[in-house]
Amino acid sequence: MSFFVQSAYAQNATPPATVSPLFNLIFIFGTIAIIYFIAIRPQRKRQKEHAELVASLGKGDEVITNSGILGKVVGLNDNYIVLNVSNNVDLKFQRFHIHAVLPKGTLKSIET
Repeated sequence: MSFFVQSAYAQNATPPATVSPLFNLIFIFGTIAIIYFIAIRPQRKRQKEHAELVASLGKGDEVITNSGILGKVVGLNDNYIVLNVSNNVDLKFQRFHIHAVLPKGTLKSIET
């Protein structure tokens, strides 16, 4: 049976170095703290800023959607927003799909 694996022989045994249980506990909590400050906290901050942006929308605001559509807000309700994207073209989006509010006059400056 030792065709593929050669026999292993024990060497002089020395006791393995032990790690303090306190060190393990500190390591686990340190890892959790690093993950919180690198990943979770910034994401929550961005979510809060986006929720404030969506809540502050009003008629006449010029916005850009997540899909890149530019438009002017012509209608609002609790969950939806109506954007005028061109003459006689209104599109309805869910409010959380708004990416950013543009400065006034942006739509006029980019029309060709």
